[in-house]
Amino acid sequence: MKKTLVAALALAALAVNFAMAAKKQGKVLNIYCWNEEFQSRFNDYYASKLPSDIKVNWVITPNQGGAYQDKLDEALLRQKKAKADDKVDIFLVEADYALKYVDTSYTLNVKKDVGLTDADLAQQYKYTKDIMTDSKGNLKGVSWQACPGGFIYRRSIAKDVLGTDDPVEVGKALSNWDKFDDVAAKAKAKGYFMVSGFDDDFRVFSDNVKTPWVDKKTSKIQIDPQIRRWIKQTKEYTDKGYNNKANLWSPESFQGAAKSGKVFGYFGPAWFIDFCLAPATLDNPNGAKAVGNGSYGDWAFCKGPQGFSWGGTWICGAAGSDNIDLIKDIMKTLTCDANTMVKIAKEAGDFTNNEKAMAQVANSSYQNPFLGGQNHMAFFLDSAKSIDKSTMSAYDQTMNETIQSAMADYFNGKVTEAQAWDNFYMSVIEKHPNLKK
Repeated sequence: MKKTLVAALALAALAVNFAMAAKKQGKVLNIYCWNEEFQSRFNDYYASKLPSDIKVNWVITPNQGGAYQDKLDEALLRQKKAKADDKVDIFLVEADYALKYVDTSYTLNVKKDVGLTDADLAQQYKYTKDIMTDSKGNLKGVSWQACPGGFIYRRSIAKDVLGTDDPVEVGKALSNWDKFDDVAAKAKAKGYFMVSGFDDDFRVFSDNVKTPWVDKKTSKIQIDPQIRRWIKQTKEYTDKGYNNKANLWSPESFQGAAKSGKVFGYFGPAWFIDFCLAPATLDNPNGAKAVGNGSYGDWAFCKGPQGFSWGGTWICGAAGSDNIDLIKDIMKTLTCDANTMVKIAKEAGDFTNNEKAMAQVANSSYQNPFLGGQNHMAFFLDSAKSIDKSTMSAYDQTMNETIQSAMADYFNGKVTEAQAWDNFYMSVIEKHPNLKK
């Protein structure tokens, strides 16, 4: 009897040891991403909670040309054989290619594997969870931000063209595309460009499509009327001089936002406002973000002619990570904690992924200094609840990048529209031979 009891206790102790070994956390946290946006959120709103013996290794690879995905894919393919300290722990994905990783074994189940609960996730906007839910109903990633967008316009130009810079009044003047076109003509007459270039409003149209880029049954490429409408409008704007022929993200595009710039406005969500546009308005990049430094503060926000969303970044836990507890705490702090969500919104300008927190900020005395003291969060509230991503596909990044690139030659008069379409199809099918025209 004693021997049996001793043996049982020994087995129990061994089981505990195995459990403790399995539970033991790694000392290196490897995070894969494509720019410094998440790194800044992590450093500002989580790093102080990080255990002192944990080293964070940032593996940052630019998104352009699929470089980030290539780097990430290589790491995930060798995940099983990699040493513990070399394994991917966390990786970030964007909306355009999130589905590529959602329905795979490379992503941890946020609830079952990581340990977040329905109560933790209750205040997150539904679409941010829908995007990261696999075909079996498992949530595979979470985000700290929701990304409804609008029109960010130059106050001084609005006053010159419309006689007012008030967001409500400007919003009325730009409340549909016919009105937007009329204002574009007025702006041109005053020496301004309505938008900076070819791609400024692409996401407004592409986010309102009713059909996905690819038919699942036939693998046939589909062109939604919204995409054709963007092409038609952009060609007209180019020929009439309503834009300055800039490509999105180019220096020429952002130069239009400088103090001497002539661009009426840019389309974008909250992350675009403070993370991308605001820095481009500064005459002195190293100077204070304040009125007097370039055109900073001479901006405001309204909904614009059509509601839309753009982008978003999701945090995924990598299968095989030895830092599950840390991943859980990072996800919970940065995407579920209402106090953190409010802080990020007020300090970093993000429209964060928490309904109660955003309602609190929208009804507070919060002021965005870049937007001339405007509390623009209220403009996002209804849009965020109505975002629908049911037309998303795993091909979105390829399609969105290729259509913009192919049509730029048409807008510039280098090729006919028919030739631009041929170049689009050829490029897409070269990347995805399974698709057809």
